[in-house]
Amino acid sequence: MALVGFAALGAALGILLAPRRGKETRENIKDFLKSHYPAMRTRRLEALADEIADEAKAEVAHVAAKKL
Repeated sequence: MALVGFAALGAALGILLAPRRGKETRENIKDFLKSHYPAMRTRRLEALADEIADEAKAEVAHVAAKKL
């Protein structure tokens, strides 16, 4: 499952770098996960998408702070 998280995290970082609202970003992550892991249950998929979005957002903020 960690591999799924890392793959989705990479996709999420790309999605988060695009100027979109948080809800739209989470929807994009869920769509990505659905297309690559169709057997995943909806609740687990939504929880994983939220977790990925939160972690990616924190990482982007951390990297941005280092550049300042």
